[in-house]
Amino acid sequence: MRVIVGFPPGGSLDVMTRLAAEQMTRRLGQPFVVETRTGASGNIGAEALARATPDGYTIGTVSMHNLLINPHLFKSLPYNPERDFAWISAMWDLPNVAVVASQHVPARTLQEFAEWAKARPGRVSFGSSGVGTTIHLSGAYLAGRAGFEAQHVSFRGGAQTIPSLLSGDIQYAVDNLASYVGVIQEGRIRALAVALPQRWPALPDVPTMTEAGIPGFEVSPWHLWAAPRGTPQAVVDRISAEVRSAWADTALQQRAIAMGARLTGSTPDELAARLAKEKAVWAEMVKVSG
Repeated sequence: MRVIVGFPPGGSLDVMTRLAAEQMTRRLGQPFVVETRTGASGNIGAEALARATPDGYTIGTVSMHNLLINPHLFKSLPYNPERDFAWISAMWDLPNVAVVASQHVPARTLQEFAEWAKARPGRVSFGSSGVGTTIHLSGAYLAGRAGFEAQHVSFRGGAQTIPSLLSGDIQYAVDNLASYVGVIQEGRIRALAVALPQRWPALPDVPTMTEAGIPGFEVSPWHLWAAPRGTPQAVVDRISAEVRSAWADTALQQRAIAMGARLTGSTPDELAARLAKEKAVWAEMVKVSG
């Protein structure tokens, strides 16, 4: 089985996809091999999945931003979110966390960072994994809500954003927690707030955005498995069932929490319903973020 990922190795989507592939290989006795197809905010990977032969041997990790956000930001997409995919299962939620490099930014709270940034007009930038990603929108949204100017810098993923933070080339990010757990624990990156209604279990000392002074800032991007439209329904249903069964394991759930992710799992119909429900929500987020 080929599993296409539209973001580079070392980032949160790659790490979580490999975890899922490992579980499916063990459960089904057939290799699930991750194939990286990066670029264009994940659109290249989504296009590769949409155009793959629907023979049951190709699936892919797709970000909800490719389906719910990018249609509002790009004049045209190389795939049709409504028509080109067979839904398999929701896979995981990845909370966003506001981070700065400990060596370059003295702020220890979100309010301190906002004041620090306001004093540096034209000299503050933030990184993301591409235009239109929840990471891009979250970084812009934070600057708007906190009242400072910030320039967006686009990378291919967290594996490139983190070195730029550590070198001082960019000053902050509001990125997927799963990409940052290791460097946060090492102390090289400082977490200022999580974009969640409650604190994250693995980072109990990091406040929520509301606690940090920006109420209502709750962004948990999520990802799913899909196949090309026309993939045999028996294949779709079998993989979906195996994902839900694997994700029910408490030890695996705790392993994911420690990695910065919350496992979900769903039937194909439940996934379709979630996409439909959130369509208007993310359209509004695009509008508010500018």
